[in-house]
Amino acid sequence: MQIEAKRAEAEEKRKLLQEETRQHQARAQYQDQLARKRYDDQLAQQQRMNEENLRRQEESVAKQEAMRKATIEHEMDLRHKNEMKRVEAETKAKAKADRENRDLILEQIRLKAEQNRITVLESIKTAGSVIGTGAQAMLNDWNKVLTAAGGLTLLALGVYSAKGGTTVAARYVESRLGKPSLVRETSRFSLLEAVKHPIETVKKLKQPEQDALSGVVLAPKLEERLRDVAIATKNTKQNKGMYRNILMHGPPGTGKTMFAKKLAKHSGMDYAILTGGDIAPMGKEGVTAVHKVFDWANGSGKGLLLFVDEADAFLRKRSSETFRKTCELR
Repeated sequence: MQIEAKRAEAEEKRKLLQEETRQHQARAQYQDQLARKRYDDQLAQQQRMNEENLRRQEESVAKQEAMRKATIEHEMDLRHKNEMKRVEAETKAKAKADRENRDLILEQIRLKAEQNRITVLESIKTAGSVIGTGAQAMLNDWNKVLTAAGGLTLLALGVYSAKGGTTVAARYVESRLGKPSLVRETSRFSLLEAVKHPIETVKKLKQPEQDALSGVVLAPKLEERLRDVAIATKNTKQNKGMYRNILMHGPPGTGKTMFAKKLAKHSGMDYAILTGGDIAPMGKEGVTAVHKVFDWANGSGKGLLLFVDEADAFLRKRSSETFRKTCELR
């Protein structure tokens, strides 16, 4: 019985201890909740205070900005009014001064006009007197009239003759000494080139006649036709006959230019090469340039074979990619 009583007493103590522990934990939780609530209340109150302060600051800034704008507008209004008053005062003063000085200005204008009129009349009288005196003196002396007319006639004739002579001399010098700008390549050499390059000039003079078709690979029929052309050209050169124009066509690299050069050397003539693409962009000036080339070609003592590459560039509109070349014998 005593053991059970002690056991019951111990159980009661244990239960009492658990209850005290539970109550202690409950009090601690309650105190913690109270502390958290107080902290939350403090935070909320602080936030409300901050918001209130911010609102007051914004209201203060807005009031200051409104006052500043009102001040600026007032200053601008006053400045505008003062400016308008100043302009009005200046306008009135200027108008008053203009009214007061109007008569004086009109008088000055009349005086200047009168002085200008007198000056012009005196100039006209002086010029008329001088011209009249000179004309009367010249008409009274017919020798002076004839001398003046003859002098003017001789002067005009001299100017016209000098102009024509200069043009003819320039064309002659250009045809004899200079190479036209359209000519890209030529075997003809001028006196100036002979002085500059004497060795090359001697080599050109000593070059023997070449076969017109040497180094040119052609079909048998075409080779036969071109050989006939070479023989006919050489005979025409020897017999001083009339040359023919030859039209050759074909893609690049087939030997058209080479044949023209060798034909000239075979016939004992000079050659010159120009391109139709250089003539087409010149427009109306191209005619003059071509005439210069012909004049220059006619000045060759040996005769000159003029080879026009891409002649279709200025002779007609291009309708295909075929290259046409004209070989003119001069």
